[in-house]
Amino acid sequence: MLLALAIHARAQSPTQAGPPAQDKPRVEAGEGKTLTSEEIIRAFSAKESEFYEAWMQYTYHQNADVRVLSVNGMPKHEEMQTASDIVFKDDGTRDIQVVRRAGGLQSVVYTMEDEEVINNLQPFALTEKELPQYDLTYQGKEKVDELNCYVFSVKPKIIKSGKMYFEGKIWVDDQDLQVVRTVGKPVPQKKNTQFPEFETIRQMIDKKYWFPVWTHAESQLHFPAETVHIDETITYADYKLFTSNSTIKYIIKKH
Repeated sequence: MLLALAIHARAQSPTQAGPPAQDKPRVEAGEGKTLTSEEIIRAFSAKESEFYEAWMQYTYHQNADVRVLSVNGMPKHEEMQTASDIVFKDDGTRDIQVVRRAGGLQSVVYTMEDEEVINNLQPFALTEKELPQYDLTYQGKEKVDELNCYVFSVKPKIIKSGKMYFEGKIWVDDQDLQVVRTVGKPVPQKKNTQFPEFETIRQMIDKKYWFPVWTHAESQLHFPAETVHIDETITYADYKLFTSNSTIKYIIKKH
């Protein structure tokens, strides 16, 4: 869902990239009930599957703002803004339409891989389909605004070539068992392909689904020849459930 741009240095060179066994503590779940970490994971993963399926049926507006603040400590003022509409074509297929792109980046190269991460890895959804690919470890409870949340660390079990994964933490509301916050980055990382750590906040849409509304990252990306300080913000707005209109016409044949 989100964010996490891959930023490529203007250089030439070549790379990097598992987790402890899942724990089984019983944790408070309200009203005197307790759940094991596995039970919490199964519950929120089912919700994630529902959320992701619903999210793929919504139109929305997305703004991405990428700024280079400095290179090797020297201040820079580079910025690229991209506004996109996620819509549905007449045949019902989902489409991402860039409606405006302004500015540009000189110190780094923005690629199609960056577009892929912004549009398709974000927001990260740990669905029932994706769950077997990750190891999760219960970290305790924390508050996110007014919500009491279970915290889990998330790491890919195996990194397969050509696929992007999430590595970081997720916060799960202890009442609805919905993911409300994620902090992490895409992996694998390579010398000339660096990803910043991002934070994504979700809010309830249509009184039912926790959709992403804001993603932010600020990181020092260490390339072989330089260190680039970047700042990225993505916002998601104007969520609307896609509905198709059909008209039935009756043709009366004359005999």
